[in-house]
Amino acid sequence: MEINLTNLGEIKALLEKHGLWAKKILGQNFLINPGVLDKIIEAAEIKETDHILEVGPGLGVLTKELGKKAKKVTSIELDIKLLKVLEETLKNNTNIEVIHADALRSEPPKTPYKVVANIPYYITSPLISHYLENENPPTSMTLLMQKEVAQKICLKSGKFTYLTLKTQLFANPTLKFKVSPGSFHPAPKVESAVLHLEYSPKCSKEKAHKIIEVAGRAFKSARKKLSNTIPELKDKLEKLELTGKRPQHLEISDWIKLVS
Repeated sequence: MEINLTNLGEIKALLEKHGLWAKKILGQNFLINPGVLDKIIEAAEIKETDHILEVGPGLGVLTKELGKKAKKVTSIELDIKLLKVLEETLKNNTNIEVIHADALRSEPPKTPYKVVANIPYYITSPLISHYLENENPPTSMTLLMQKEVAQKICLKSGKFTYLTLKTQLFANPTLKFKVSPGSFHPAPKVESAVLHLEYSPKCSKEKAHKIIEVAGRAFKSARKKLSNTIPELKDKLEKLELTGKRPQHLEISDWIKLVS
């Protein structure tokens, strides 16, 4: 009999059977709301020809739904103890491959792919950077993440954070919908949201990496004027009339001109 991975009783029984529990250190919060699963699939705009890369499949609840829609699903799981669970919950899904690896260290597929995942919240920023800045980036990323971080990524120019800039250099973000803590087991202490990132680079990778390096120094002292945090670009700042500005006030086009 197939396990219902959105039923809390069956989830607890499954974890107990394998001597497991959700680990705070790995940011594990298992999604148990079937309505949210449907909305994630819809937000990801999955086609039957797609290759989906999933990070942190957990018990496989989202993984199974992805497998119903996509041609192939590759799931990366760091917790070795969950591999036995996934063998059991995904045993009838022939188009799903589970890999034991660290998603922040593994290389993505060489062929086109989309990232869809309920990600551990503590790796949100490095995970987005790892894939969007990769030599072979995904066509899109649809991520269930902390609501506050998703909102920061979607900020308009004039209110940018370093993460906002790093993300929007490579992708167009859309906050699709919010998710309550009760949709997970165990329930996190923060609200969540699904963020969709459509890959859309604003400049060459070489220029983007230069912007990230320069902006990184500027955002470390975000309250200071750019003339004080990146003095080596003083002449360009003056030419572009940005001398008195702070990093959060610049448009992406300003950063591109600044490092050109």
